[in-house]
Order: sequence, then C-alpha cells, then structure tokens
Amino acid sequence: MRALNRLSGLTWMPGAWAGALALAVLAVLQGCSTPPAPPSSSQAVPAPAVAAPSAAVSLARNPKDYRRDAASHLYALQPGKIYKGRLPPMLYAVGVLNVDIDRRGQVQAVHWQRAPKHAPEVMAEIEKMVRAAAPYPAPQHMAKVTYTDVWLWHKSGQFQLDTLTEGQD
Repeated sequence: MRALNRLSGLTWMPGAWAGALALAVLAVLQGCSTPPAPPSSSQAVPAPAVAAPSAAVSLARNPKDYRRDAASHLYALQPGKIYKGRLPPMLYAVGVLNVDIDRRGQVQAVHWQRAPKHAPEVMAEIEKMVRAAAPYPAPQHMAKVTYTDVWLWHKSGQFQLDTLTEGQD
C-alpha cells in the first residue's frame, strides 16, 4: 500500500479513502436515479393544441429557382414512379410541360411546350400527376409562377425530371 501511496502522491488515510469512495458511489447512483414525478394537481391541464401541418413554401425569387422546389415536391409524392440511376439512351417519351402555379401553390393551367404526341397515354399520366400534386410549394416572392420542366419518360412508366435527373447514357 505504501508503494501505491508513493506512486500516487497520496498518503494512506482510511477515513479519506472511505469518504472519497462513498462520494463516488453516490455520484454514480444519482446518475441512475429517475427524475422526480411532476407535482400532481387536482385540475387537469389541457394538452396544447396541435397545429395542422402548414403547406410547403418556396423562397425562390424566380421561375428557374422555383423549378427545383416543384420538382422535389413531385418526386416526394411519386417515389415509386422515379427511375433510379442513369436513363438509357433511348426513352419512350420526352416532353416539356409548363405549369402555371398561383400564390397558394394551386395549379391554374398546364400547357405543353413540346408534347410527346406519339404517347398520348404518357401525356395524360403526366397531366394527372401534375394536377394531383397540388398544392405545390407556395411561391412567397412571386404572385404566380410558371414552372417548366422536361419529363424524361422510360418505357417502364417511370420518369425523371430534367431538373433532378441522374443523367443519361
């Protein structure tokens, strides 16, 4: 024990060691204790009202910046329809669609800038998805916005938007 005392620089004092050990044990046990229960009151406190989730907003200041917000919104609503990875060199359909969005994120109109007329079922499916995705993120810095994106449609029925594409072989 004297060798240990010499190495540690401490002298053997049975009371000091016992006191230090007791304090260490108490500190460990206190860390394991459960916090005290809140005081009970005779009156029931009503739970705070939970606000309804607010619609997404876009802080984009121009249509080009809004394009990413709208594309991300569409991807979030259609995860099973998104083509994963790089697209093959030949696609079933490619179309360019303009979507007019009002200040609340509602679709006002859709216009094909370049329609894949050889695939009317694809045109109908895209228009259906676009309208069903409303409300879009509400543009906070624009009274309205025309969201334009290129739809890259694979023969499997899955797609990518040019804004978020993973590329093409």
